[in-house]
Amino acid sequence: MIVTGCMGNEAEVIRAKFPEVLAVTGAHQYEAVVEAVHEAAPPSQGPFIDLVPQMDVKLTPRHYSYLKISEGCNHACAFCIIPQLRGKLVSRRIDAVLREAEKLVAAGTKELLVISQDTSAYGVDVRHEERTWKDRPVRTHMTDLARELGALRTPQGETPWVRLHYVYPYPHVDQVIPLMAEGLLTPYLDIPFQHAAPSVLKAMKRPANEAKVLERLKAWREICPDIAVRSSFVVGFPGETEADFQYLLDWLDEAQLDRVGAFRFEPVDGAAANDLPGQVPEEVKEERYARIMEKTEAISAAKLAAKVGRTIPVIIDEVGEPDEDGDIGATARSQADAPEIDGAVYLRQVPATLAPGDFVQVTVEDADAHDLYGVIAQ
Repeated sequence: MIVTGCMGNEAEVIRAKFPEVLAVTGAHQYEAVVEAVHEAAPPSQGPFIDLVPQMDVKLTPRHYSYLKISEGCNHACAFCIIPQLRGKLVSRRIDAVLREAEKLVAAGTKELLVISQDTSAYGVDVRHEERTWKDRPVRTHMTDLARELGALRTPQGETPWVRLHYVYPYPHVDQVIPLMAEGLLTPYLDIPFQHAAPSVLKAMKRPANEAKVLERLKAWREICPDIAVRSSFVVGFPGETEADFQYLLDWLDEAQLDRVGAFRFEPVDGAAANDLPGQVPEEVKEERYARIMEKTEAISAAKLAAKVGRTIPVIIDEVGEPDEDGDIGATARSQADAPEIDGAVYLRQVPATLAPGDFVQVTVEDADAHDLYGVIAQ
């Protein structure tokens, strides 16, 4: 296990609590990560010694890849220290991003996960400058990037899934929804709402326009009925009252988000929120956390139950070994499920020829609060 990123600056704390960690590195220290990997798993000795061709280190399965488009953030959220650690927004050149994406897809990637600290702000720092890609100008802008990524094709002629993460709901986000309806983008948006109560959002130093967001969610679903929206929320933020929390629960009833993660507020060294008045007692945080998880689990269960009987596309993540009856199972994900953070689709009686990265149509037979169960459609 290697720990990397913002918390890498506190290596002593991490090693004291988790002595089995192989290495601890800070943000951007890619060479240190690869060096630690090579120490644990020595690299190839060369094409004349190894039977396996040399290739770059890739830390995710072959069929999906993360595509980072920028670093840093221009926001000053009270609970966050990312701007202090990583600085202001710095966007990558759009032609470089598209070239990387094209190479990944050509090498076998079937799903691209677009990530940053603020995907919607991509290109703001360079005033959305134009670059040349495939002999035509493209702007350094989320909508242009999304459109170009949607035009990529695998060597087999398939359209790879393109999933947008950490999308702030700026007005231009509306422009990518039709691309989802056309099948060029995966109908999935990861939007960090964090809360809904105006007073809490103000204390967090985040945009407070929760009513408008509900209108836009409705409009997005009219354009693309299959769109899945995931978000995360903080409970127990300093100053959060019972009325604020109830406001959030009522808003969630209205919003009907597909995937939700929740976190209890915890002070982070250097964050402005640490000094705010009205610190919420730990027992109240726990009680609110349990209530929000109960609420969102019920919403998720109902939304997944509505998919029973439908045929949906999935991507295969893992194929199991035959059981005593010769039945082979597989773990897949629907378009509503990002790897590692969302649910799964569990399949029975799959053919032995099925492989990770395959796209198949699945008939949903059952559902619980988080996952679907089904069989490959005939």
